[in-house]
Amino acid sequence: MSGMKKQGLAILGSTGSIGVQTLDIVRENPDVFEVVTLTANRNWELLARQAVEFDADSVVIADERFYTPLKEALADSQIKVYAGENAVADVTANSNVDTVVNALVGYAGMIPTVRSIENGKKVALANKESLVVGGETIMRMAMERRVPILPVDSEHSAIFQCLIGEQSPLRRLIITCSGGAFRDLPREALKEMTAEQALKHPQWTMGAKITIDSATLVNKGFEVIEAHWLFGVEAERISVIIHPQSIIHSLVEFEDGALKAQLGTPDMHMPISFALMFPHRASRPSERFCFADHPTLTFSEVDRVKYPALDIAYDCLRRGGTAACTMNGANEVAVAAFLNHKCGYTDIVRTIEHALCKAAFTATPSLDDYALCNAEARKIASEFLGI
Repeated sequence: MSGMKKQGLAILGSTGSIGVQTLDIVRENPDVFEVVTLTANRNWELLARQAVEFDADSVVIADERFYTPLKEALADSQIKVYAGENAVADVTANSNVDTVVNALVGYAGMIPTVRSIENGKKVALANKESLVVGGETIMRMAMERRVPILPVDSEHSAIFQCLIGEQSPLRRLIITCSGGAFRDLPREALKEMTAEQALKHPQWTMGAKITIDSATLVNKGFEVIEAHWLFGVEAERISVIIHPQSIIHSLVEFEDGALKAQLGTPDMHMPISFALMFPHRASRPSERFCFADHPTLTFSEVDRVKYPALDIAYDCLRRGGTAACTMNGANEVAVAAFLNHKCGYTDIVRTIEHALCKAAFTATPSLDDYALCNAEARKIASEFLGI
């Protein structure tokens, strides 16, 4: 790949788990990538260090309270400093940006995805809420503008890799699921679980919100919705299976009965680098899979009573419109409350169910409708939890 122009990156959410690992890939491939802009929500100190190390053109801090300390930290550099959520989306317009890595958490990531597509940038998408909330709008825009959206989620990256080169129709997508922190607990014990216990994921090292979403299986439900929009497969042909070892990242079954799977250690560097470098692959000499270390791969069906969030997500996908937006907004409020010890673990799904019963439903929403729906879901959830 020598002699090629470097790929200019805007990394939205550079201080989070995916953002930090994306910068690891950049560090390993200095001839392939250049960092144009970095954004963070509140962590201005790490953002400043990253910007200096990677000689970024600009940085954005979404929380405007931290603009001044960030500006002062970068006073001796040429790095431009901006603040506010609008500025996060605005930096995708920079002409030096070829690819936007959207590693933002939650609904806040949707408008930056929309703006990236409008600006004709390739999108490496880790923010699944973009498609959970606005999948129909976003995929239509991407198709009209011929903008590639490459999945960063390990499961969707696996499916994407399994589909490359295939001409024949598929029978179903099979998304694997670790089962989260409470996989081996009986349903009766879940009510007493704390945030600290839920954050101890058995396989993956991730941010706090997605780790809780993995415990409730909200995350897996969202991945089903995301898979529908990315690959055009209806809900009835998307299955979820528990696979505790997290070695098989997902599978595709074809009409002749053949199954293709993508395997690897539970490490996000691989799907991140694949999204950034496709159709090429990164050279990562340290990555060596040892089968002897993983002698047993096991699978089981999801207990739909223990994990009601999965069926709720399937229902939202079938309903379409603003249903999944309502689910997401209520979940964001409930997870934040749980992490702050303001509600119990089982209250998360109860909050989602309550919001879906109470919220207005729009069958063919605009971007403005999504914003209204998100605000309403959050309000209903906050009132339900008394926060």
